[in-house]
Amino acid sequence: MWIAEIFLRLLLALEFGWWAFLRSPLAAYRKAQYWRDWIMAKVDYVQSESAKWRAAFTMAKMPYTILRSFGLSPQLAASLLIGGSVVGTGVVAAEVLEGSSFARGDPGIYTAPLDTPVFAAQEYNTLRLDLGATSVGLVEIDSISLGTAYTGSALPSGESNVIIIGGLPTVVDPAFTETYLEVGTMYVDRWRCETLAITNSEIHNLIISGNASDGQSIAAVAGVPRNRGINGGNRADDMLTSGGYYDQLKITSASSGVNGQIDVLRLTNIYSKGGGCVIDRVKAGTMEITLNETGGDSDLATKAFTVATSVIYKSFTNTDNVEVSMAVPAIQ
Repeated sequence: MWIAEIFLRLLLALEFGWWAFLRSPLAAYRKAQYWRDWIMAKVDYVQSESAKWRAAFTMAKMPYTILRSFGLSPQLAASLLIGGSVVGTGVVAAEVLEGSSFARGDPGIYTAPLDTPVFAAQEYNTLRLDLGATSVGLVEIDSISLGTAYTGSALPSGESNVIIIGGLPTVVDPAFTETYLEVGTMYVDRWRCETLAITNSEIHNLIISGNASDGQSIAAVAGVPRNRGINGGNRADDMLTSGGYYDQLKITSASSGVNGQIDVLRLTNIYSKGGGCVIDRVKAGTMEITLNETGGDSDLATKAFTVATSVIYKSFTNTDNVEVSMAVPAIQ
């Protein structure tokens, strides 16, 4: 409202100012001085208010900044603040577990068909899905950052991979029987990895297209893997999440001798740094590996993207994959 008032007074001043100047130059100058001071007072007021609002917003975000400096993930820091206060270490796991959700992108260990984690804690920032006897129609994860790709992040202690997808070998535990992850259709789309390795898998229809890598070795072998889709009757609800910062993404068949089952697994727009991306022990009807960027040592002699001879296919499409020298992914 006061801005409109300024323009109105300027127009009036322009209309009468010339004639006032001709009648009395000194009076005209004093009048102009009055309007100048009035306008400058309004400008000073606006600048003062703007500085106060900037200071208020800076103070408002300080608790979030402090929590991030302690190593908490962005989503965990936000959830703690939204919850009302920072809690004591004795009740952190219970409170985080109570309010966590796969759909909201909270880190933790999830088992289908549950949307809430079976484990969550302040220091645990992995998004992990353990699959067993209950099949899932759709698992979709998109637009996440992993590993050391964001400020203050780190891989879990003792880990060297940022993405682990598939079954588990017997060597993990002598009492553990090897498992596979069975998938109707799997999409590996727009990943950024330092390395991407696909091993020990059976794929009826393998599509590798439009990928750029800092050296590549695609050596899949022809065979007769069957086509497959996952039914399961009253299976788990779809599990979808979008956005988030994690130290690791892990989707595995974690129950000894029980293959996990997902009809459609879509993993897209994933940015990672600090470790490798691994797809191992997957049995798929169709696997599409498209538009990914893999590399980080700027050396085409080392193979950043590998499809091992332990990968067996029935039908194979291999198009528009190029080798490009790449630097290490930047921190976001």
